[in-house]
Amino acid sequence: MTQDLAPSVRQAVRPAQQAEGWWRSAVIYQVYVRSFADSDGDGIGDLRGIRERLPYLAGLGVDALWLTPFYASPQADGGYDVADYRAVDPLFGQLSDADDLVREAHRLGLRIIVDIVPNHTSDQHVWFQAALADRREGTARERYHFRPGRGEGGALPPNDWESVFGGPAWTRITEPDGTPGDWYLHLFAPEQPDLNWDNPEVREEFTSVLRFWLDLGVDGFRIDVAHGMVKAPGLPDIGRTEQAKLIGAQVLPFFDQDGVHEIHRAWRQLLDSYDGQRIGVAEAWAPTSERLALYVRPDELHQAFNFQFLTCDWDAPAMRDVIDQSLAATQSVGAPTTWVLSNHDVVRHTTRYGGDDAELGLRRARAAALLMLALPGSAYVYQGEELGLPEVTDLPDEVRQDPAFFRGDGQDGTRDGCRVPIPWEGEEAPYGFGPGGSWLPQPAAWAGLSVAAQAGDPRSMLELYRSALALRRDLPGLGDGEMRWLDAPEGVLAFSRPGFVCTINTGGDEAAMPVPGRPVLASAALEFVGGTVRLPSDCCVWWAV
Repeated sequence: MTQDLAPSVRQAVRPAQQAEGWWRSAVIYQVYVRSFADSDGDGIGDLRGIRERLPYLAGLGVDALWLTPFYASPQADGGYDVADYRAVDPLFGQLSDADDLVREAHRLGLRIIVDIVPNHTSDQHVWFQAALADRREGTARERYHFRPGRGEGGALPPNDWESVFGGPAWTRITEPDGTPGDWYLHLFAPEQPDLNWDNPEVREEFTSVLRFWLDLGVDGFRIDVAHGMVKAPGLPDIGRTEQAKLIGAQVLPFFDQDGVHEIHRAWRQLLDSYDGQRIGVAEAWAPTSERLALYVRPDELHQAFNFQFLTCDWDAPAMRDVIDQSLAATQSVGAPTTWVLSNHDVVRHTTRYGGDDAELGLRRARAAALLMLALPGSAYVYQGEELGLPEVTDLPDEVRQDPAFFRGDGQDGTRDGCRVPIPWEGEEAPYGFGPGGSWLPQPAAWAGLSVAAQAGDPRSMLELYRSALALRRDLPGLGDGEMRWLDAPEGVLAFSRPGFVCTINTGGDEAAMPVPGRPVLASAALEFVGGTVRLPSDCCVWWAV
C-alpha cells in the first residue's frame, strides 16, 4: 500500500506566546529586508512591505521574525555598514515604519528581532569621519583600531591579518595635512572599520543604542559578528595566508577571543531589565560546540547559531555526530540548541544538497526541513526556503553587489545568489515583489515557486512547511526537550521524543524498517507492506506513537 501523506492547509493567526522561555522552542523566520517585499516600487524591499505581508508569516506558523539591518547606511555591504544606528535608511522607510511594524507584528502574535552590528561601523559614521579629521593618535581614533604601519615609512600594514572579504584587513589613510598616515583595521570591507571595544565610549554608545530599540518594543537582537568584537592584545600576526578558511576552525586573534563574553554578559543584564522576555542571539563562529556554548551560558545570550549543522554533509553518521555534539554542548549550560539550514550568507540548501540536480536538491530540502523542525530546541527559517527556492547561480557580473565578489582570497563573493527577491504571485517578474522591478533579477522558473502558485497544493514545499509548523505547535513532544536515538538501518536516522518518532533516510536506496507508529507527515510518498514501511531515499517521516 502506498500512502502519500500530503500536508493540509492551516492558516491561523495565533495569540502572542506568554510561556516561560519562548525562545527555547521558537521558529524564527529570517527576513532579508531588501528582498522580502517592496511597497514603493523602487525595486528594494522595505519595512512597510514587510508589514503588509505579516499575515502570511502569521499563517505560515512562525513565532518571530529576524530582520536584517535597515539602519541608515551607504549600503557598501547590504546595510551591515551602519552610519546611524538610531535611524532607518530612506531605502527602507522611516522610524515610524519600524514602530508600525513592531506594533502590527505584536498584534498578530509575532515577535521582532533586529540585527545589531557592533563589530564595525560604516566609514561614513560620524565617529569615523571625526577620526579621519583628527590628528594622528587623537582621541577620536581611539574608538577604532588605528596603528602605524611597519617597514620603511610605515608603508606596510601593522600585521598580517586578512579581511574576511579578501585582501589585507588594513587600509592606510591620508592625514588632514595630506601626508601618508596610520592604518585602520577592517575585518570586512574597507568601508567597515572595526570598533575598539576596549574604549568605554564604544560600550556606552551601544548600551544606549540597545535601549533605544528596546524602548521602541523590539523583542531582541541578533548580534552580528558576536565573536569578533574583542581582539587579542598586541594584535599579533597569524603567520599564514587564506585566513578566512580558519574561521570556525580555530581561535584567531581577531575572532572568538574570551573577552567578548564580558560584553555579552553586560548585554544580558540589560535585556533582563526589560519585561517581555527580550533575547540576544549570537552570530558566533567557534571551532567547537563547547566553545560555542560559552556564548549561551545562563548569564550570557539566549541563543547562538549552530553553523556546524548548517554546514554538515548529507550523511546520516555525520548528521548524528553534529546533532549529538550540539545537544551535549548546549545542554551542559542549560541552553536550547538552534538549527538552521540557510541564511543570507550561504548558498541555499536546496542547491547545496543537490548541486546541478534540482530534483534531488528539492527532495533533500523537504526531508531536511522535517528533520530540523523535529529536533529539540529552536529553528530558523530563511525567507524563501519554505518555497523551495534554489540558489540563483547565473547572475550577471554587472548586477552583483556582494563586496566580496570584487575582492580576492576571501569569501567566494557569491552571496547575491541567495538574496534574490522572493516571488509572491504572477507569471512574470517581479512576481508580486512590488509595483516596480527587483534589485536583483528573478529567474523565469520562479513563477511556479511563488506563494500563490504553491498555496493550497498539498504536494508543495509551502504546504509541507505550513503543516510541519502546525504539527510542531500541536504535538506536545516537539520544540525544546529531550530526544533518544533509535535503532535504524544504515543511512537512516531515527529518534524518539515524547509521543513522537522521526525517521530520515539519507542513503541512496530505499530502506525498510518496522512501522514505528502512525504516520502524520512525510516529505515523500510511503509504501507499507504489513508492519514494514519502505522509506524512499532522501525522505523524512513524522510518526505519532
